[in-house]
Formats: sequence, C-alpha cells, structure tokens
Amino acid sequence: MSSILSLQDAVLALDSNAGRIEILHGISLDVQAGETLALVGPSGSGKSSLLMLMGGLERATSGTITALDHDLSAMSEDALARFRRENMGVVFQNFHLIPTMTALENVATPLELAGRKDAMERAKAELEAVGLAHRADHYPSQMSGGEQQRVALARACAPSPRLLLADEPTGNLDQSTGETIMDLLFDLHAKRDTTLVLVTHSNALAERCKRVVRLRDGRIDAPLTAVEASA
Repeated sequence: MSSILSLQDAVLALDSNAGRIEILHGISLDVQAGETLALVGPSGSGKSSLLMLMGGLERATSGTITALDHDLSAMSEDALARFRRENMGVVFQNFHLIPTMTALENVATPLELAGRKDAMERAKAELEAVGLAHRADHYPSQMSGGEQQRVALARACAPSPRLLLADEPTGNLDQSTGETIMDLLFDLHAKRDTTLVLVTHSNALAERCKRVVRLRDGRIDAPLTAVEASA
C-alpha cells in the first residue's frame, strides 16, 4: 500500500496566557491508502489536535505534513479549503449542520461549492445511503442527534473523499445510536475504499480498525518491550 498521509516531526504549539504550550511533540506517522486507523489515548493526549493537523485545520508549528503528495504547510488558507473539499471528509462529535438549511441542503452545500452541477441529485443519493431519504426536507432542529450525525456523515462522504477523518463521531450519542453510526462509517469505508482515521475513547471501536496508534502527553506512545511487559 502507498502512503496517503505522512507526518514527519510534526509539532503543534499554541500561545496562551501562561505562555506557549506545546500540544504535539515531534509526531512522525504514515497512514496507508485504504487503511482504517484509530487514534486513542487519555483525554488531553493530543488525539483531536493530531487529527486537525492531518486535515489541515490546524497548521503545524514545525515539521511537515503531506497529504496525497501535497505539502499542507505550503498551502494558503484558500488552497487548503479547496484541497479539503476535493479530497477529505471530516466528521466531528458536534454535528456542525447549518440550522437554517434542510438535510438535503446541508449535504449538497460542499458539492455546490465545488461547482458540481449534480449537487442535489448526489446529496439525495448520500442521504439514501445513510437511511435518511425520508428526512431530506427536515431541518436539524427537527431531527434526533443520531439523524443529525447521519446527515453530517452523508455531507462528509458526498464529494467521495479519499480520506475520511472522524473525531469522536459517537461522543454525543447513546450507545445504540452510536453503534449504528459506526456501522455506517465502516460500511461506507468498505464500499468506497476510503482511508479512515478515527479518534475514539472506545476500545470496542478502536478494535474495529486495522491499526491503533496510542497517544500520551502529545507523543506516540511506544509499545512495551518484552522486558518491560514482564516487569
């Protein structure tokens, strides 16, 4: 498999009232095309920050991040936005739907921004894929949390992204609804051969991925050696 995403010595530092805080410390990681990768670790370990770097939603303070042979650090904000729109789908814990738009309009928006003439038809197909064709004309306030997350998932998948990033997508849902969302996410990955990177606190969800990377204190946690494990 070829690498679709590569981080080399990526550092993320943010300024605060207490001074500069280093969130991620020299992360090096390759993500292979078509794989499923879980980012796990305790709260505050840097999982979501790492996902934001991968998606170009945060800029690395130093180091390099390459996605689909493009250096994200060298792109302008407009170029990054276009690149994400054409190549990436992002699903957050909070659904981030536009409240004044229907489900259909929310899903169609990134397609329209990309100049797709078939935006509405494509959006209808995506809603059908997540079982919400009957909710196309409903607004977010008229839908349950699980339905809103399915709309968000349809929106993320509508442009047929090569890379799908999901940050605790079941965090605001009950267990049953969360399992439905994850089944959909992995089903879409399998059908479309999309590379999936998933941030989760759930061991059960992490175990569904082919690879798990554990973070601790902003660093990739090295696995125990045989000697350490037996100590």
